[in-house]
Amino acid sequence: MVGSETNREHTVTTIETLLKTASAEDTQALRSRLRGEVVAADDEQYDTARRVHNRTFDRRPAIIVRPQGTADVAEAVKFARSRGYEIAVRSGGHSAAGHSSVDGSLVIDFSAMKGISIDDRKKTARVEAGVTSGDLAGPAHAYGLSLSTGDTSTVALGGLVTGGGIGWMVRKHGLTIDNLISAEGVTADGGVIRASAREHSDLFWAIRGGGGNFGIVTEFEFKLWGDGSVYGGALVLPATPEVIRGYLDYAVSAPDELTTIGTVMHAPPAPFIPEEYVGKTVLLLKVVYAGDPAKGQRAVQPLRDLADPIADVVSPIPYPVMFNFTAPSNEPAFAAVRSMFSNGLGDETIEAVIEQVEHATTPICMVEMRPLGGAVARVAPGATAFGHRDKDYFVSAIAVWHDPSEDGDTNREWTAETFGRLRQDAAGTYANFLGDEGRDRVREAYPSDTYAKLAVVKARYDPRNVFKFNQNIKPASRGEEQAA
Repeated sequence: MVGSETNREHTVTTIETLLKTASAEDTQALRSRLRGEVVAADDEQYDTARRVHNRTFDRRPAIIVRPQGTADVAEAVKFARSRGYEIAVRSGGHSAAGHSSVDGSLVIDFSAMKGISIDDRKKTARVEAGVTSGDLAGPAHAYGLSLSTGDTSTVALGGLVTGGGIGWMVRKHGLTIDNLISAEGVTADGGVIRASAREHSDLFWAIRGGGGNFGIVTEFEFKLWGDGSVYGGALVLPATPEVIRGYLDYAVSAPDELTTIGTVMHAPPAPFIPEEYVGKTVLLLKVVYAGDPAKGQRAVQPLRDLADPIADVVSPIPYPVMFNFTAPSNEPAFAAVRSMFSNGLGDETIEAVIEQVEHATTPICMVEMRPLGGAVARVAPGATAFGHRDKDYFVSAIAVWHDPSEDGDTNREWTAETFGRLRQDAAGTYANFLGDEGRDRVREAYPSDTYAKLAVVKARYDPRNVFKFNQNIKPASRGEEQAA
């Protein structure tokens, strides 16, 4: 949203810091304090190290730190504050708003923090912030366990979890944050804190949905579930209004064990899609039933009955195999995203979805619909900072392209126009899928009382707004704190 308050703030920061580079003295001083790697602008690997997953953002940070543990992160924060560097944090680099890297900043890049420790007896896992959904799925599966995280294997937990985490088993096991036991992280003054229901409970509440506003989470402890294998895969149906309506109506009333992601898109050249359908508008359903396969087959049958399937590769599989169905999303690309929660898409909106996809500006333009409910809705609304547990669907308009010579403005316009036609059915949004869309959109991610409480927690742990490259919540004023 050009001219928004958020964009103006980021523009000012960029102008002030664009030419800022790390001096040799700064680089050497930081290297002497850390076990991890420090990459400066004159290093051979700098251009590789500064790249993020969303190629729309081509930023030049002053210095990149790849910490080896929480102590390194704490030292990097202290160093940045003492030398006047802004701080950006990168876990998997998927930020739709470009927050994973900032011109002239010190970027804390978690790509080297991949530690995973699983206690199969307690069914828990400790994971570092650079661990991705794919990194965790394999080791957990070795014990017959799983955690509902992102649907793309390269999405790292550091960013995903603090925003909420809508994953493959969200209707059975809730959001990723609903399985969080504790978290360790670094505060704005470089201190190290462990937050849980018993320690720093206000911070524990805030990081479960409030994003990276309150500190840098370096390690998570999760409860795992015994769903190492699932009845899952892909089901491709004709994208007619009747089929889409039937899908949306059934998916929110289906057994909680069944989680689906429905995407209206041009059929990709996937091995399981007949060649004659490639490029045609379809409804591609990615399906996970976390439970007995026989019951899963019965739960999926109403979807198969909506129309003769174009393709059907749903079967009993190891849970990690589900990430094969989103493997193309692992490739860095240019992307535009607009999103919303909804309590239902009207017939006019469904017609608009089909029409927009049929007139897509690039082959990978889609509207993604994620039915919610189930375990998500059974958590009390104020138990975590995640703000929209009562919503039935999460919906996104997405355009993806790989050729840098392609007209990105046209693709962004398609995304904005599509979202504009969906928005009549909107009811809030999800911080993890927000671009740089302005302060009003950030407020849409939270009920007003939740937002006010987050601002108070922000004032307590980051009163100077050191961690501002996120879907930012400004610290509450003294008067607002007292009123709260």
